[in-house]
Amino acid sequence: MGFLHITPVEPKAATGADAAVYRQQRADVGLARMPALIALSPAPGLLAAGWAMLRESLMAGPVSRTDREIVALGVSKANECAYCVGAHTMFLHAIGEHDLAESLASGGRPRDARRAALYAWALGETRDAPDAPELLGTALTFHFINRMISILHTPDVLPGGLQNTRVGRSVGGRALSKPARRLLDPGASLPLLLGGGSGEGSAQAAGSPSGPSWAAGSPVGPAYTALTEAAGRGAGLLPDPERVTAAVARWDGRQPPLGGSWPADALTGLDPDAVPPTRLALLAALAPYRITKADVAAWPHTDESLVRLLAFGAITAVRHAERAFSTAAAA
Repeated sequence: MGFLHITPVEPKAATGADAAVYRQQRADVGLARMPALIALSPAPGLLAAGWAMLRESLMAGPVSRTDREIVALGVSKANECAYCVGAHTMFLHAIGEHDLAESLASGGRPRDARRAALYAWALGETRDAPDAPELLGTALTFHFINRMISILHTPDVLPGGLQNTRVGRSVGGRALSKPARRLLDPGASLPLLLGGGSGEGSAQAAGSPSGPSWAAGSPVGPAYTALTEAAGRGAGLLPDPERVTAAVARWDGRQPPLGGSWPADALTGLDPDAVPPTRLALLAALAPYRITKADVAAWPHTDESLVRLLAFGAITAVRHAERAFSTAAAA
């Protein structure tokens, strides 16, 4: 287990808003560090936005945690994020859904028809999006996190890949039972988006960024707006970020072909120095698991600039997913 390409800012070394995020994370879920979030820490502002989106979508409010874990697991499978698939299978164990966890781990589907439809949507098989902002937000959260963690972390949740065994998943789930079962008050992460350190406040905290219509005024909306803004700043690292947004806009959701002209066709005509970062952003959006050490080494970077560039690619894909379900809902 470990990080790739970066050295994250550990909780003991964090200052300012990031230190406040770690404090709230520990208070809310009892975990000193969460790899899916700490991977964002080299880029100031991104950790707070990522935590707010994760907390308000997956962990806070009255929507069934089982339903949210089904969405998180389905999206993670669709994106081929081995780490997140293992983690959310264990979280299903943690909330007592042992049979469901093992059924999904072995390629099955939920027995309940409503949950089976929810899982199919999360996998990208249907356009029948749910109404709950928390479920929509969970899907978008993991479209982002899957991409970042696939690039920046090794696949194993447990030492030696024990999350790939039934016993390992069950034992790991028991260890996560307490944080997974906590009921969190909605909106408490939003002050952190303003640089606040208390974590106290409501979904309507003064100055909180507004949210999209599908969020229906819930805290998920401001959290999503903050994440898109923080991640979108990575566009400034590219001379022509429209290359990435245009390629993603044409994407049909399927995995890009191995070999052939992709992604070379999207890089044609670029200055040679612009090719490596544009390639990284494209891969982060559409095929993050294909990023290699050579791809990263080809672009001179700091940990912060690398995380920001990858975040731009990831959030571009997230916005594409958001448009898809927003269009379906309006049809």
